[in-house]
Amino acid sequence: MEEVILEAQRRQDIGTGKVNRLRKRALLPAVVYGEGKKSLSIQLVSKDLLHLMRVHKGESFVITLRIKDGAQSQDKSVLIKQIQHDPVSDEIVHIDFHEISLTKTIRVKVGLVATGEAVGVKQDGGILDHTMWELEIECLPTQIPESIEVDVSNLKIGDALHIKDLSLPQGVKVLSDPGATVLAVSMPTKEAVPAAEEALAGQAKAEPEVIKEKKEKAEGATGEAATKKEEKK
Repeated sequence: MEEVILEAQRRQDIGTGKVNRLRKRALLPAVVYGEGKKSLSIQLVSKDLLHLMRVHKGESFVITLRIKDGAQSQDKSVLIKQIQHDPVSDEIVHIDFHEISLTKTIRVKVGLVATGEAVGVKQDGGILDHTMWELEIECLPTQIPESIEVDVSNLKIGDALHIKDLSLPQGVKVLSDPGATVLAVSMPTKEAVPAAEEALAGQAKAEPEVIKEKKEKAEGATGEAATKKEEKK
């Protein structure tokens, strides 16, 4: 596993006003939580975190927080627990880390990525339905995959891939329902639109004929009445 190091500093400034001043200096307030341990307030450079997230594309990767506290420094293995965004600008304003042990299994969610081009899509014009985008797994922190690839090349229209069909890395245990559908190829839905339009067109053509028929009957009735009037005369 590649070691991902993120530099941080112990934070003494706590409170809304002091935290806002940190953000103006392009620093991000954060807290490290650990089971049975006291929480630790830290600060880090915002662009450093953004760079890591762009490179690793997600939140389920182990970070080594290198926390400086005066002349001392300590390393903590953590996962990103929660990211808070500004409701207006969507910028990250706070982050929570969860301290972990590299020798104990943990539960995380990893992304599912479709690879290849399904036969049913390429040859028959079907639609690839991506019904599940991430998978909950259990493994050691050192075994967390960046993503799980799903080959869809052999899927025809009507075919589906389920969790039980996936090829998983060694040491990874799935916690989601094995029978849940991950990907499927379905018939294109746009064919139903012309059918509906054709039905409406047929109905529109039928209506004038009914009106014409009623008109002819009315004219016939008028002619019959006129004939009877002449006979009486």
